[in-house]
Amino acid sequence: MRIDAHQHCWQLAARAGSWPPPSLAAIYRDFAPADLAPLLAEHGVDGTVLVQSMPLESDTDWMLALAEKTAFIRAVVGWTDLLAQDAPERIARLAAQPLLKGLRPMLQDLDDDAWIGDARLAPALDAMVEHGLRFDALVLPRHLPALLQMARAYPVLPIVIDHAAKPPILDAAFGNWREDMAQLAALPNVHCKMSGLVTEAKPQWRVEDLRPYVSHVLAVFGPQRVIWGSDWPVVDLAGGYSAWLAASETLLAHLPEAQRERIFGLNAVRFYGLE
Repeated sequence: MRIDAHQHCWQLAARAGSWPPPSLAAIYRDFAPADLAPLLAEHGVDGTVLVQSMPLESDTDWMLALAEKTAFIRAVVGWTDLLAQDAPERIARLAAQPLLKGLRPMLQDLDDDAWIGDARLAPALDAMVEHGLRFDALVLPRHLPALLQMARAYPVLPIVIDHAAKPPILDAAFGNWREDMAQLAALPNVHCKMSGLVTEAKPQWRVEDLRPYVSHVLAVFGPQRVIWGSDWPVVDLAGGYSAWLAASETLLAHLPEAQRERIFGLNAVRFYGLE
């Protein structure tokens, strides 16, 4: 089974001037399941995980309704205000929806890099554990120390780092990313998505530009905790779905088939509890 564990859909009319801006012409339009379906069929992808892209519960409700009528959407990762006084009740309401498998605060957009370490989040994170939800971490390298603190405090909360924390591929640099990712990978509840890397590279990226970062992720997380995703339609800014999938297959070609099958699908099935 092949699963795309990270894709989006959106309607510009509902985004009220939010990202993406008109300058990103390739993705400045509506994206619906019907736009993705031909790509999934072409590449033999059996299902997807639909991930939030706006910090609004109304967007999460819209995604859940979309998933209910779209056979290939196997799970939804939504959003709620984890600092709200009634956060546990909000989480319980969302978790009652069978397709809601996780939540994602948009940490990369917050002013406070240490936000995820705020003690006031405890009721919400406890509720996520209680209801069996997963935590998608949309972070940049500067957020990794705070994420490490949180992951250590919640060892039974399944966490996945989206887009490998967006390392500085454009600069062919690493900074503290390598060591911080290794420390997170030492925690068995933390996973990593192999997604969103080409949009961090130069426009005319090559597979070799990505290899040092993918190699490090594989080395520290192991093939059993790496999960592939397309980041569609954002990937259209950097070559498109087919180019990223082909690059991914090249980057993983040295692994045994059973390990590739894990990364391209089975790990997502296990992590998100897919049917």
